[in-house]
Amino acid sequence: MRFESFIALRYLFARKGHAFISVISWISVAGVALGVASLIVVMGVMNGFTTDLRDKLIGMSSHAVVYSSAGGLTEDRELLKRLNAAPGIVGATPFIQSGVLISSYSGGTGVYLRGVDPDTAGTVLDGLRKLTSGSLEDLKNTDGLPGIIIGEGLASKLAVHIGSRVNLMSPSGQQGAAGFTPRIMPFRVVGLFSVGLGDYDTGLAVVNLDTAREVLGWQGKRIYGIEVAVSDVYRVESIMQAALREVGDGSLYANTWMQMNANLYAALKLEKAAMAVILTLVILVGSFSIITALVMLVMEKTRDVAIMMSMGATTGMVRKIFMLQGTIIGLMGTALGFALGLATCFLLKRYKFIELPRGVYSLDYLPVLLQWPDLALTGACAMLLCFLATLYPAGQAARLEPADALRHE
Repeated sequence: MRFESFIALRYLFARKGHAFISVISWISVAGVALGVASLIVVMGVMNGFTTDLRDKLIGMSSHAVVYSSAGGLTEDRELLKRLNAAPGIVGATPFIQSGVLISSYSGGTGVYLRGVDPDTAGTVLDGLRKLTSGSLEDLKNTDGLPGIIIGEGLASKLAVHIGSRVNLMSPSGQQGAAGFTPRIMPFRVVGLFSVGLGDYDTGLAVVNLDTAREVLGWQGKRIYGIEVAVSDVYRVESIMQAALREVGDGSLYANTWMQMNANLYAALKLEKAAMAVILTLVILVGSFSIITALVMLVMEKTRDVAIMMSMGATTGMVRKIFMLQGTIIGLMGTALGFALGLATCFLLKRYKFIELPRGVYSLDYLPVLLQWPDLALTGACAMLLCFLATLYPAGQAARLEPADALRHE
């Protein structure tokens, strides 16, 4: 063991008769540990909320939507085939979307009507592939009334269930001998979904693509756009740019899920950054305790430092002794904080003992998702602050003059 490390460890752990300084050192360790643990838990919860919200948002929409600047798209199977063949594209499906009124015997409300292709929609929209009741295939059933899939929240509001009849009324209407009349079509509920977001669960209805055109009075094979799923949601912009270049149609452009939800994600990122800054201040308080402990130790060990320098210890060696001591305190606090923070996250994730109010949040428990970059940044930040806290006391110890120190002793 090197001389500096040996002395630093003796000063830290062998302090008979100096309990007060030892208590300050352990308070420093506890302060750093609590700051690190709090930061790990909060970052994990914020990551959990962000990821859960992202998955639910793109579960019933898509990673990207392709539109045409030329004034509308038609259901072109060749275009869909070229998009599906592009690198990074997992699936592509045409869709129609418009506002309509839906009603049952118990009342009515406004919803977004989405027309989808049952054969390809499941490759893009996770929410339609994981229905709580019914199947996407039921939309292709042409016997009797056309099928419709609605959210469980909307089903509860309309007091309907699988097999119930509902009516859709399109605002586009139709011109007849008696004047303008709205277009009304009856449907049979064939499926229910539950995403966990009120906008979808109470405000979305899904029907077959051809049926949607009939309700809205759209002619031919006109569609609203093409929904696309990609292999990496965080590289969606670059993947879509490359895919559209490969398709070769200059009139096409894409909106990604990041662009469509830019304000929400900017707010979540700002909140995460603010919480990180606030909790880093807790670590900073712990590092100030390290300064206090080391300053008092330098005052206590003035005679020892003077003797070591008289025996040949250099100012660099003395500085290193106290820097090592502060770094060891920081390392102990960081390690203890990691153990406490990771254990808390594990318990929150496994047992879900903190429940959230139903209907207020998108889920009813506290989500936790730990990401290694956040953990590494937390550890590095804690150790950096603790190291910086050692510089002033170590510098003061290195500037001691042996003769003056021994004379005053």
